[in-house]
Amino acid sequence: MQSHSIYIHIPFCQHRCNYCDFNTYAGLEKLIPAYVQALQREIFLIANTMEEKLPVHTVFFGGGTPSLLPASALTQILHTLKANFAAQHDAEISLEANPGTLTENYLCELRNMGINRLSLGMQSANPRELKFLERIHDYADVIHAVQWARRAGFDNLSLDLIFGLPEQRTKVWVESLKLALELAPEHFSLYALTLEHGTPLGSWAARGLIPEPDPDLAADMYELATEMLDVAGYQQYEISNWTLASNVERRESPDLACLHNLQYWRNQPYLGLGAGAHGFANGLRTVNVLSPKAYIQRLSTSNVQPATIFPRTPATIEANSIDRDTEMRETMFMGLRLTREGVSDARFLARFGSSMRQIFAQEIQQLLDWELLMWENDTLHLTPRGRLLGNQVFMQFV
Repeated sequence: MQSHSIYIHIPFCQHRCNYCDFNTYAGLEKLIPAYVQALQREIFLIANTMEEKLPVHTVFFGGGTPSLLPASALTQILHTLKANFAAQHDAEISLEANPGTLTENYLCELRNMGINRLSLGMQSANPRELKFLERIHDYADVIHAVQWARRAGFDNLSLDLIFGLPEQRTKVWVESLKLALELAPEHFSLYALTLEHGTPLGSWAARGLIPEPDPDLAADMYELATEMLDVAGYQQYEISNWTLASNVERRESPDLACLHNLQYWRNQPYLGLGAGAHGFANGLRTVNVLSPKAYIQRLSTSNVQPATIFPRTPATIEANSIDRDTEMRETMFMGLRLTREGVSDARFLARFGSSMRQIFAQEIQQLLDWELLMWENDTLHLTPRGRLLGNQVFMQFV
């Protein structure tokens, strides 16, 4: 049976940042105990739609701010997962954390319960930028979080940073990167700021209160970061992700790449649990109800539900069948995000029974002509230019 990944959404935040368009809510912490119970019930219900325990090799707690959950609540969730799924003994278990919510004792508890990968939302080292983004931490909190995590035994740390802010200066971006590199994490995720509709930043820009981000400057910052990380010994394995690797000559993803996110980029099955979570399994893309209160109600033991078919649960509000053509296209544009691994025609043929050279001959040739893609043996990769213009590549397969 194919191994799956599990994403668990924790929708609670102390403060909702002005650029965030995720399914998150501030001020609802009182719902956490009931939400944890609902998650445990969803885990039990989805697992019991299968005749045998489903193998699982990665678990990812995302949000929101998962580090707002008490350690005891995370222990309960993990216990329920391990009781209902066949989790690998060395499964990657990741948790996103806001540096301003952590203590050394809490991180020790996380490590002792089996969480072995930590993703810290650093975003910037600059006080003005952190204030602009409405983050609740400062760079000192990041330093402490990393020190405490190391003492707790974490040896797989990731730092998230944001670039391309309105009126951001290149020298400030470089300084943030330098300070982040001094912390020596195993992994970096770097994202260009996008002003999403419905967010305060998006509204401010639409009203002319702040300038739109400069895409050319953001591209320069991206290239600069790529050079700095390369010099520092980090290997880019996905458009926005870098990691240390024990063997820098490996063509596929390095040892400390995020295995959970590789599951997404390889278009492999994963379950989405929690309010607003998305999943892809058994040929279905699923979406859960957004509201934490509605999620809790749907998973209430007093709320009698008919039997469901994997991977649906009472929280599911959408379950869309993915046909072969759609799955092939998604495999192309997701896989091409992997800058080293790319998309192998041999693997594509083994999965779909057809060569991508035939199925997407016109799209591939166009992108080769534009010098956005290149062949290496039987594998398609983005060119350096293609990494900057990734959306133009991906749109060819949508």
